[in-house]
Amino acid sequence: MQGREASEENNLFFTCSLIDYIARKTKNKRSVVVNTLGRTSVSKIYELADVYHSDNINRVSDDFIEAAGLANGSFDNIASARYAVPSHWDIGKVYKRLILGIAREQQVSVMDALFLAYNSFVSDKIEDFNSSFYYDAPQNILNGYLEGYLE
Repeated sequence: MQGREASEENNLFFTCSLIDYIARKTKNKRSVVVNTLGRTSVSKIYELADVYHSDNINRVSDDFIEAAGLANGSFDNIASARYAVPSHWDIGKVYKRLILGIAREQQVSVMDALFLAYNSFVSDKIEDFNSSFYYDAPQNILNGYLEGYLE
């Protein structure tokens, strides 16, 4: 453990933040990004996050976009936002907490939990920057995922 959190948690935070950065850059939903990158590339990002974190995020994202052949989409939740837009780091933290909760509660690996989180209905709610859902308490976001609905 270095700093305030375990290195695996910090690696997950960077992985989720990079996914969000790539999604914004290519105008794709986060699920499209993780599914197009695939488990091998996402696992590589997670395992080497401390190295990638030291590099320019623009270059790192370009390398993964090119390697995966990720095409530009038309999903632009930044342009459609009517309020202050959270940073890719802010959203990375939201996903990190959700993924760790899913892994713990469903007793699956962090990588399995990552794909479950990004391919869930909760991801669509987090991506809606005109709502305040992404600011909800981490336990409320996790409960919504686990219960399969939001009130």
